[in-house]
Amino acid sequence: MGRGLLLTSNLPQLQNLIKRDPAGYKEEFLQQWNHYTSVRHIFSLNPDEQAPHLRELVSFIAQVAPCYPKDATEFPSQLSTMLLDAGVQLQPDTRRVLVQNLVMLRNKDVITSLELLRTLFPLLSRAPAAGGLRSFIRKTILTDIRTANQRAKNHKLNRAVQAMLFSMVERGMDGELSGDKGKARAAAGPTSDGLAHAGDEAMWAVILSKELWKKRIWNDAKTVSIVALGCFHPVIKVQSASIHFFLGDDDEQEEEEDDDIPDAKALQHRREVNKKSRGGDKKLQKQIAAAKKKRAAKNNGPAIPNFPALQLLHDPQTFGEKLYDVLSRYEKRFLLDHKILLMQLLSRVMGAHQLCVLSFYTYIVKYLAHKQLRVPSILAALAQSVHSLTPPDALMPVVHKLAHEFVHPGVAAEVIAAGLNSIREVCRRQPWAMEEDLLADLVDYRKSRDKAVVAAARGLLQLYREVNPGMLKRRERGKTASMGMASGSQPLPFGHSADAAVDIEGLNLLEEHLQSLRQESAENVAEDESAGWEGWDDAESDDSDLDSEDGWVDVSDGDDDIEVDMSDSSDDEDGKDGGGAQRAGAESATLNKPDAIPISTLATTKILTPADFAMLTDLRIQAATKAVEAGGGSGAKRKLANLEAARQSSGAGENLEDKFISEHDILGPRKKAKADYAERIASIEKGREGREKYGSMKGKRRKETPSSTTNKEKARNKPIMMILSSGAVRGKKKASLRSKQQKLRAHIERAKKSK
Repeated sequence: MGRGLLLTSNLPQLQNLIKRDPAGYKEEFLQQWNHYTSVRHIFSLNPDEQAPHLRELVSFIAQVAPCYPKDATEFPSQLSTMLLDAGVQLQPDTRRVLVQNLVMLRNKDVITSLELLRTLFPLLSRAPAAGGLRSFIRKTILTDIRTANQRAKNHKLNRAVQAMLFSMVERGMDGELSGDKGKARAAAGPTSDGLAHAGDEAMWAVILSKELWKKRIWNDAKTVSIVALGCFHPVIKVQSASIHFFLGDDDEQEEEEDDDIPDAKALQHRREVNKKSRGGDKKLQKQIAAAKKKRAAKNNGPAIPNFPALQLLHDPQTFGEKLYDVLSRYEKRFLLDHKILLMQLLSRVMGAHQLCVLSFYTYIVKYLAHKQLRVPSILAALAQSVHSLTPPDALMPVVHKLAHEFVHPGVAAEVIAAGLNSIREVCRRQPWAMEEDLLADLVDYRKSRDKAVVAAARGLLQLYREVNPGMLKRRERGKTASMGMASGSQPLPFGHSADAAVDIEGLNLLEEHLQSLRQESAENVAEDESAGWEGWDDAESDDSDLDSEDGWVDVSDGDDDIEVDMSDSSDDEDGKDGGGAQRAGAESATLNKPDAIPISTLATTKILTPADFAMLTDLRIQAATKAVEAGGGSGAKRKLANLEAARQSSGAGENLEDKFISEHDILGPRKKAKADYAERIASIEKGREGREKYGSMKGKRRKETPSSTTNKEKARNKPIMMILSSGAVRGKKKASLRSKQQKLRAHIERAKKSK
């Protein structure tokens, strides 16, 4: 009896004994289980009364629950109920213990991943930011899903989790969008608690989807659909986070992501409060340096658009129309930065999928002014929304507005260069949006004195020399374009394509490469099998039954002069003529293709894998490199640059890098951009290197004993205007004749003594 009381009062010792002999200590476990049940009922009435004892019992039962699966069947569901029903009222320590023990039950395979995630997902929005519980829940969710998909894709779990995330985003979609502008938000009134809670849930659904996509655990269209739905959420932070996913930058970081980077001021304050030691100082410096490095890497990292996510959008036309509807309907409720985000996403979707949202060009015209804030971003969004299927009639007013606002003598040279570059990027995608008279005026800016303007004007001139030299004046066409026009080549009208969609560009290179590999392998196999055919004629001579009925059959019937006609004898003469005409037409069509390249049939006989497309990209780059070395000109160089950019980007198949441009493409080359705050601070810190302190080193390097200069030495370097207004000079001007004589006599006496 004393032994039993000792065991029941010491739970860690009882836990150790139960794991060694579960059957022998079942009564003690049941006693603690009954105790836990009574404490749980008391805790449900008053959470603060039995909290410490409940935490101890929960930790004990969670450790030994796998030993008694039938008796502890309801234990995981009871923990989930306490977390979900009384999660806000629980103490932070109690909430943490319950979550940790629930995760431990999942690690011991007492519950499934789906049961755990159904409890943890609602806790993300309810758990407080302080204390680290939210970060722990987030890492647990990501780790559990990654472990489930480590060996192979767990489609059953992924579908269930994606359905939960989709419902979390969809739950608050019926709310009214308030926007992020101060007056509009105040007029709309405070956000209701229900919409705020739905916004937190949707925000966490978007964050988790982005993390799983970034870690390449989920890379399907369902993940993209979850984030795409968040682009239309009424809560502005959810909408912004979803848009940043497609744009590929993380300028708006969630506060949970910033928790991993320590604050330098907090570290220094903690160092001042804690006990001083040399090791602590070194550790502090390392932590501060690591924090600065992380923040610099996060803020200065390149923004690469998310090409695969843009390609996996479901119904891009409807998605683009909804984006424009949000942009135009709630324009007065959005700040300029958020409107630019919507413009950038809409333009990239239009460029990637060749959509026609013609109202967007009417909307963006009012922002095309050189005094508009962040106008380079707006111009970049305008240019990348244009493609070959955009009607020229919708773009002509835009081009005229750009020329009227940016390209005239009344603005700075940087503005003119930006306007010319914008017009060039628009016309590169749709050359028919330009008029001859306007083009002649714009090309004349190549005579400017500013290098950026000259480069922009020459770029526009070179573009139309390649795509439509007939719009240029005769003296501006150049030799190559003039020879092309003389040979009768004409630009294709709007809506026409140069080549029919019958082949993949460069597929013949892949077919030749695979054929050469097959030939090499066949030669190797033939060499290996040649040894097996040695002496086959000896074996034939030993066989005496070759001439029997089961052996070879002579089909010549004694006639040695049989001629076999290999042509198709079933066709008549007309059929033969028709077949010849078809062959001749095919040959002429093949010869009329550029560089006489035949159409490859590899795509009709083989399913191309991602490895095949990667090999195709390498072969195209090799062919483009040879063309550049052979003097292919600017077109070959541009093609090689686009292929290399496509290989570096994450997008597969079509090269989307050429469709998206940045602000640097709009601004063009500049003499020297004005340094921002970070660059100025970096320059100041670089100048301070090697100094003992931030003071002057004058007089300290030249002397053995460090000292400053005297006032007499300083007076020698004073400006003359300061000296003229000094008291000494004024006193000399007002001195009497007697005082001047005395000073002169004293000077003569000093000169004699010095000699």
